Amino acid sequence: MGFSLEKAVDLLKRSLSLNSPHHVQWMITRKCNYKCKDCSVWKNQTNEPEISTEDVKIGLDILRDLGVVEIVFSGGNPLLRDDIGEIVSYASKYFVTTVYDNGSMALKKIDELRDADFVAISIDSLNPEKNDYIKGVHGAFKTAMEAIERLTEEGILVVVSTTISQMNLDEIVNLTNYFTERGVPVLYCLYSYDTPSESHLFGIGKKNSEFEFKDRKATAKLFEELLHLKRKKPGVFITERTLVALIEFFLNNRRIWKCKALQNFFMIDHHGRVAGCHLKRPVASIFELPELWKSEKFERLREAYSKCRDCTYLCYIFYSLHSNFPGTTEILLDNLNNIKFVLSKIYNRRLVNQSFVSAGR
Repeated sequence: MGFSLEKAVDLLKRSLSLNSPHHVQWMITRKCNYKCKDCSVWKNQTNEPEISTEDVKIGLDILRDLGVVEIVFSGGNPLLRDDIGEIVSYASKYFVTTVYDNGSMALKKIDELRDADFVAISIDSLNPEKNDYIKGVHGAFKTAMEAIERLTEEGILVVVSTTISQMNLDEIVNLTNYFTERGVPVLYCLYSYDTPSESHLFGIGKKNSEFEFKDRKATAKLFEELLHLKRKKPGVFITERTLVALIEFFLNNRRIWKCKALQNFFMIDHHGRVAGCHLKRPVASIFELPELWKSEKFERLREAYSKCRDCTYLCYIFYSLHSNFPGTTEILLDNLNNIKFVLSKIYNRRLVNQSFVSAGR
């Protein structure tokens, strides 16, 4: 689907809403085929039934009515679902749709990914051996790089997602330059880990001393370097406000944001259960959201979450800093160079897709 005029107008209308959750991350599977050292998902896999394709579509309709602008499909690895192509195709009609892959499945599911707005491929080091060590799978780097090259050739918008940690702190600027100079944007995660709890929606981060930030000044310096880099070139997918917040956090241990979980963003798991973030207990099913979104129960939860200081997951920081219409506007203004960069990619994708159709493939 990609971006059409109709979709753009629909997204604009929803982004103007002052009391809508603009971002949702849907962990539609717990299945994962990698053994990443900083993650616990692969250790906690189950064979439980996952939410059906039709129920995902019903859920997406509900999210659209709520005013959601952006959907991120993650997991586990969402590409391990047999119905991922149908889900992505449906979601991309109404949302800015991003699909995450650890780099292992995209080559096998190119046709299922054609409608995605972005496909995020995870790479944490340009050193193949180091990247494979982090991913826990031999050949992970080679497969991911092949996927990036092939998807780009096919006109699919690829971004590299890298998790910043103490292990790769000194590589991030070089990694960013390497990919942006090749026309591939880079977005960032920040190593964090879950505290032990049975009430989480979904366990993700695993405590590992190799990844924990030991040099806070060096970490702050990295974000200063990314700030300078962002001002010089397109493809650095993080806002200046987020970088400033991270510098302040690592230099002075001060949070200049309040969590907007269950306000500007929330999470959905593979059963269709909803939580403010993956660290909190489920509070509803997706089918209950229309009646609960403006309820006193949710208002009390929002107030409680706004005081939470339990994590430094970068996506939660980002969507807490940039909330509702003012935040969306700020993101757009901050990323004018990136928007031009993406629009050129979309134009090229259309040319590739037209050739694809003409060839009868």
